[in-house]
Amino acid sequence: MKTAEGFTLTELLIVIGLILVVAALVIPHFLHSKIAANEASAVSAIQTINRAEISYQSAYPTKGFAAKLADLGGAKPCVPSAASACLIDNVLAGGTKNGYVFASIGTTPAANGVLMDYTVGAAPVEYNETGVRLFCSTSNAVIRYSANPRHGTTPPDPAQCPQETPLE
Repeated sequence: MKTAEGFTLTELLIVIGLILVVAALVIPHFLHSKIAANEASAVSAIQTINRAEISYQSAYPTKGFAAKLADLGGAKPCVPSAASACLIDNVLAGGTKNGYVFASIGTTPAANGVLMDYTVGAAPVEYNETGVRLFCSTSNAVIRYSANPRHGTTPPDPAQCPQETPLE
């Protein structure tokens, strides 16, 4: 008498059910890991922008800090100037990197037009998909964050940044 080889329908359904249970447990942790990685990258990018702003101010004292984020970048082959200082990569200078949107604005113009301060901010491209928290910094280089209770996707502006919590 021959016996059938292979799996029964019941056995296949049990295996598929187990795979679905494992996937349901693993996928949310994967998404959380991606958000954490994007947020860490955003903090690193703000540190990079802070260093670039200090370098820009030293290189172009008649301008002060950069008026906008694009002024810190520059297309390759990059020739440094006040409009394209070649201090950060073009992806970051373009304003979007690793799931976050960035903005940097020169503020507090002196009587001679020199920008005496700046604010850099970062917000997730999609709330709860690419990130959750908002980040910002000013010329004091203290990085601040907000839990983003309004689920915003716009970087904090100069008025909002000082109200945020310092990152420890």
